[in-house]
Amino acid sequence: MSLSRQEVEKVSLLGRLRLGADELDQMTAQLAQIVGYVDQLSELDTSDVLPMAHAVEMANVFADDFVRPSCERQAILANAPKRDDECYRVPAVLGE
Repeated sequence: MSLSRQEVEKVSLLGRLRLGADELDQMTAQLAQIVGYVDQLSELDTSDVLPMAHAVEMANVFADDFVRPSCERQAILANAPKRDDECYRVPAVLGE
C-alpha cells in the first residue's frame, strides 16, 4: 500500500502540522516506507505467537509493600512553627 500526497496532506491537517511543499514530498516518501514495512510485517505467520503487552519479558518490578514503624508524631511536630496535639496548623485557604 502506498500513500498519496493528498492523504499525507489530510493527515498533516488533522495533526495541525503546517508542512511546505518540500516537507510534504519528504513526509510522503517517509510514511510510504513505514507503511511498506508494516505491510511486510503483516506477511509473517504469527499464529503461534502469543499476544504480549511488552516486548521484553518482565515480572513485577515494584518493591513489595510491608508495614513498618513510622516516625514518632511528637518528634515530627516538634519542628512545626504552629501545631496542635495531632497536626500542623496552617492558615485557612478557602476563607474559613
